[in-house]
Parts: sequence; structure tokens; C-alpha cells
Amino acid sequence: MAIVLPPAMHLKRLALDLLFPRWCIGCGGEGDYICGACLRTLKVITPPVCARCGRPQSNVSTQDGCPGCAGWQAGIDGIRAPFLFDGLIRDAVHELKYRNLRSLVPSLAGLLHSYLAENPVPGDCLVPVPVHPKRLRERGYNQSALLARGLGRLSGLPVVADCLARRRYTPPQARSSGINERHNNVADAFACRDGRLKDKKVILIDDVSTSGATLSACAGALKAAGAAAVWGLVIALEL
Repeated sequence: MAIVLPPAMHLKRLALDLLFPRWCIGCGGEGDYICGACLRTLKVITPPVCARCGRPQSNVSTQDGCPGCAGWQAGIDGIRAPFLFDGLIRDAVHELKYRNLRSLVPSLAGLLHSYLAENPVPGDCLVPVPVHPKRLRERGYNQSALLARGLGRLSGLPVVADCLARRRYTPPQARSSGINERHNNVADAFACRDGRLKDKKVILIDDVSTSGATLSACAGALKAAGAAAVWGLVIALEL
């Protein structure tokens, strides 16, 4: 999966590389945070996939979703991701999310852009999954907002980062024991500040989706504010 950059951005990256050489987080080789050889080792999600959750399936997907989605009253129209959350891609997400390696954003956004070019999702704008102000103060940044802005630069889609808000502080989803607990954690946790996204087709951006609970809760808030459609796009899906 090649990463294509606009000429001006390509020149800027070349200049930065001279000053701050990058090292592959997989093999340690100099050149990029995910080198070409390591990129080929990533676990790519290939069709058929579930039309709703985006997880790979052994049979052709249907609009009714896979057995794992049965009975799921999801607010989101569908979730898509280029990779499974494993190995090097898991390391990359952790480096960005927990170790402040924000320099990874162009590489990860480039992977999302390449995926979106080959697997179009209907969207008028990009909306990052918001974090609560408390967590934003703790971490110093919202990795989903960084990814959305990186993808916006590559795709030309506008980023609306200040409409959807997290109004209730919740524990990290990774600490939740099961699907029901994860859905309960984020129930009514999000709301839109205004009606700017009314009649818009929204692409929600996040780093990882496990149960789809967070994306679905965000989609519910967006649709309550008038969004016409909401799709989730993440770097990886955790099985």
C-alpha cells in the first residue's frame, strides 16, 4: 500500500528528514517510521468484510452484518480499517497514543489515505473522535484529531474538530471487560455543540476500533444533530 504525498509536502518531509532522520519502529532501519519491508508484514484486511463492522469474513458480506453484529443497534452506518490491530501496527498506534511520537501521523494518515482511495467511503467531511478535556490535559493532544488533520491535508476533505464533543469522562475502553460494558461506558457520552453537520455525510476518524461502541455512540450524537450518514474510519480493527 503506497503512501502518496502532494509535491509540496514531499519536499517538506525531505527537508525534515535531513535534520531529523527517522528510524523504522519495526526493524530499526533508517528511512521511515514504517519501512517498505515492514509495511509488507502488516496484517491487511481484505474482502470479504462485514458490511457493518468491517471485520474480515469467510463468506461474502451482506447488508445485515456478520454473526457478531447480530442484534447490534448501531448508530453508525459502517466501520472500515486497512489493518488488523496486531504486531507492528499495534506498536505504531501505541507509540503515537501513549509515547508522544506525533511524527508518526504523516505515515499513518498516508496509510488511511491510500486505503480510502482504494475503498471509498461516502463523506463530505472528517470528524475526529473527541477526547474529554481532562484526558486532553493529561495527554496534551488528541491522536484522532491529528490523524484527521493529516488525512484532511492529503484528501482535501475539510476537518470539523470542534462540533462533536465528549461531555462525560469515561474510563479507557481497553480496560473494559466486555462489549456490554464498553457500550455502557460511552452511552450518552457525546453531543454536538451546534448544527453545522446537518445533512452532511461524516467520516469519523479514530485510531482503533474494538467493539465499535465509541464510534457508534459518536454516530448517534451526530445523527441526532442532523448528520445524513456517519461512517467510521480507523487505522486498525481489534478482533
